[in-house]
Amino acid sequence: MTEAGSLKNIPGGVTAAQGFLASGVPAGLKKNGALDVALIFSELPAAAAGVYTTNRVKAAPLELTRSRVEQGKARAVIVNAGNANACTGPGGMSDAQAMARSAAEALAIAEEQVLVASTGVIGVPLPVAKIAAAAPRAVAELSRENHSAAAQAIMTTDLMAKEYAVELPIKNKRVTIGGMAKGSGMIHPNMATMLCFITTDANISDAVLQQALKRAVDRSFNMITVDGDTSTNDMVVVLANGKAGNAEIVQDTEDYRRFYGALKEVCTALAKMIARDGEGATRLVEVQVTGGPSREDAGRAAKAVAGSNLFKAAVFGKDANWGRILCALGYSGAAFDPAATDIFIGEVQVAKDGGALAFDEERAVEMLSRDPVQICVDLKSGAHSATAWGCDLTYDYVRINGSYRT
Repeated sequence: MTEAGSLKNIPGGVTAAQGFLASGVPAGLKKNGALDVALIFSELPAAAAGVYTTNRVKAAPLELTRSRVEQGKARAVIVNAGNANACTGPGGMSDAQAMARSAAEALAIAEEQVLVASTGVIGVPLPVAKIAAAAPRAVAELSRENHSAAAQAIMTTDLMAKEYAVELPIKNKRVTIGGMAKGSGMIHPNMATMLCFITTDANISDAVLQQALKRAVDRSFNMITVDGDTSTNDMVVVLANGKAGNAEIVQDTEDYRRFYGALKEVCTALAKMIARDGEGATRLVEVQVTGGPSREDAGRAAKAVAGSNLFKAAVFGKDANWGRILCALGYSGAAFDPAATDIFIGEVQVAKDGGALAFDEERAVEMLSRDPVQICVDLKSGAHSATAWGCDLTYDYVRINGSYRT
């Protein structure tokens, strides 16, 4: 385990926090018979918060979950992989409701307390009967030990399960935040084919939790990109059941700032795992921009570089083509002076004041071979900074997406 100050990284994912159980079971949605239905359950009623895709086309499970999160409370989340239940007409909502109902009946709780998420192929009716048949087994296998099975069950083209958890003291109580996520392709700032479920035993209201989540997502998941596609099903949902027994966390307090910092840590760790696991990727790319006139400008600049297909291809080929970085900065919409911009690839400065600089090409290739590849840009136009994450663009990305349905 690693520890930074009072924030400690711990195992356990979505069941690291007190009072949460999880499971992952096969329902026959994935062609290979792998785990494809996950269930998360809180032993106590929990405050709920969520952030969702900006795509105008939104899947039925997302719309259902959003309406229930707006009520402020939930106890369970059921998730399927292999079928997005998106663009499926009026039947899509009925299927999403049936999916929630199957979990609610197996758990013996109110249907309105169950949130729903789906991921997979778009435009194909959800085989909800298979999910309903698997729900009792998902409930039977709920445990604190099955967090990894749940993380595996939500994967599609992901190569690795994504879990992270931390604990921190708040007013002499141990508060834990843990989560799991999936995402590999259709990943772009402002949410993409990305699902993330976070649990915490903190005592916090749904309104304050929503505020903390939105800010944390803006600085983590909304700062990653794999391929520029924003999907129909993306969501980040948090449940807080208060079992830690801390005094309620309220806005504009030290407790809130510390809780937010821990929540952002979990979101950032999971976001970086998604970027690193981009379809066909071989290396994570981290773009740090400093000297921005505003945080928004620094963020636009960082995301443009991380999302540039030309730059991503250059990373794959280990080509120190810094002109592609400057070009992406130029179309990012950020306010800055190109003639004052410095660019570094790892430890090697490759451009100064927006112009060419003699540098060691072999050393730059070494920097581009590292994982992560670190790009540092100083706009020298202010005091604000931002970091974005992406990955290289490889031949395998086309191979994977050229046959996704088959």
